[in-house]
Amino acid sequence: MSTYFPKGEIARKWFVVDAEGQTLGRLATRVARILSGKDSPKYTPFIDTGDHVIVINAAKVRITGLKADSKVYYHYSGYPGGIKAEEYKKRFERRPEQIVEAAITGMLPHTKLGRAMAGKLKVYKGDKHPHAAQKPETLAAAAKRA
Repeated sequence: MSTYFPKGEIARKWFVVDAEGQTLGRLATRVARILSGKDSPKYTPFIDTGDHVIVINAAKVRITGLKADSKVYYHYSGYPGGIKAEEYKKRFERRPEQIVEAAITGMLPHTKLGRAMAGKLKVYKGDKHPHAAQKPETLAAAAKRA
């Protein structure tokens, strides 16, 4: 008996996840599993079998503890003295979708395969998205906390 490999029969679905009121880390792990295809029976570690995910209401995601005051995002240009730091609150006001996207892509492999998986992620600040033609399915949110 030979090992099964998915080839041309990978049918990718589109899902919509509402981030309103959800914790950032728990949302990110759930979306990363869908993007990598681990929820699919055709999962293969070295083949991109994941689905497309649209995350809406990124501006309404929440974080727990003291992370809102202490979390800092760093960016290094590669040049001496080229490190830049931005606090969570400032980045969240400026680009909340970037925070959600960084949390999700950080949980994917840091390879060409991971970049292909991250390409299937679309994050939007509000509740509108331009992907109605793909007929995305709504994923039931995990237990939201009040």
